[in-house]
Amino acid sequence: MAKPSIPRGTRDFGPEVVRKRQYILNIIRNVFELYGFQPLETPAMENIETLMGKYGEEGDKLIFKILNNGLNEDSNKEKASAAFEKALLGKTDKDLTSRALKYDLTIPFARYVAMNHNQLTFPFKRYQIQPVWRADNPQHGRYREFTQCDADVVGSKSLINEVELVNIYHNVFTQLGLKGYQLRINSRKVLAALAESCGGADQMINITIAIDKLDKIGLDGVKKELAERGLQPEQIEKIEKYLAIDGSNDEKLKAIEALLGSFDQGRLGMEELRTVTEAANLQELMIDLTLARGLNYYTGIIFEAKAPAHVKMGSIGGGGRYDDLTGLFGVPNIPGVGISFGVDRIYDVLEQMNLFPPDVQVGTQVLFFNLGDAESKAAYKLMQEMRLAGVRCELFHENLKFDKQFKYAEKKSIPYVVIIGSQELAASEAVIKDLRKSSQVKASFAEAASYVFE
Repeated sequence: MAKPSIPRGTRDFGPEVVRKRQYILNIIRNVFELYGFQPLETPAMENIETLMGKYGEEGDKLIFKILNNGLNEDSNKEKASAAFEKALLGKTDKDLTSRALKYDLTIPFARYVAMNHNQLTFPFKRYQIQPVWRADNPQHGRYREFTQCDADVVGSKSLINEVELVNIYHNVFTQLGLKGYQLRINSRKVLAALAESCGGADQMINITIAIDKLDKIGLDGVKKELAERGLQPEQIEKIEKYLAIDGSNDEKLKAIEALLGSFDQGRLGMEELRTVTEAANLQELMIDLTLARGLNYYTGIIFEAKAPAHVKMGSIGGGGRYDDLTGLFGVPNIPGVGISFGVDRIYDVLEQMNLFPPDVQVGTQVLFFNLGDAESKAAYKLMQEMRLAGVRCELFHENLKFDKQFKYAEKKSIPYVVIIGSQELAASEAVIKDLRKSSQVKASFAEAASYVFE
């Protein structure tokens, strides 16, 4: 018999993990709602043409294609084999596949807006919390199935949206206790000006893909890749000078102006960065000119959230402005901007930093002991009254010794037990024990039903 297993890059979540994840998700969801965002869900799979060509050459290779349901027996095997080879290279062939698992939540959202723009009220602010899939190499903090939490605004070009998204990040991370997080921003317009200074807009993709790998391959690796992509030594030298810009936000802006201020896109990007950083006024917000985000659809401010420096973890969030994403679906001129939280990585960071509150594991608040048929019937009636009052409780499943029922409560981190034995039943009373404080009180059934369980 085969040993049970799950695919690499996926995980089961037991009750303890699910409760911790819900703690994170509830904070994020509440902040989204606080800022006026509405919930949305889209299917797990999309038509493959919806996804392909939207994430750059690197991203397209990581899209999980779904094979069509079998091939006809008389189909051309050579044709099917050729289609399969195309799929492995990140290309698509309808003979083999016409659907794919969604790579992120942004493109499906853009597709939704394009399909429903006549019914939506703009600006349309939505949040979405769903799993996505990437055919990536599984490693620490990187999974093939993971949950994204997105917040996007479409139908507005106002930079106040970027400021709001910065504050959403700050509110969430503050509530999670993530002191020392960093929120880095840059502008694709600045990068477009850099590309223009290196020969033209057609260099944009080559430059951003290479720069986006800076943390992984280092400066020498970036220079090597730029050379392999056809950039000349003087162009690479200019990019190296750009990447060397350092200092405070103001110092970086002045350096951008000196290097790229002669280009319209450079000036626009610089002004947008100044506007957002000054309006948000957060010490955690810093301009990072090495930030590129290799996705082709970004057009303005881009974001990346980083865990505190002492935690070994990559990005825990990111996003940016995309001013014509719905144009990919035939509905132009609907600007948008959005951010995403990496819940799985945030979970790992909170675990490493021991930031989950002690009561996060409290599911059942009260365990009623089972001490016999008559006693359990009275316990069940009282338990139902408590449930109607919103108290989470359960009755132990059989009449066993006290120590076994106490151990059950201990293992499940249940803070209270209610004991109704023969004497308590005769007096219509219950013993309420607080296991955390090793204290107890005796109360009538009426008093017990209204007891405050903290």
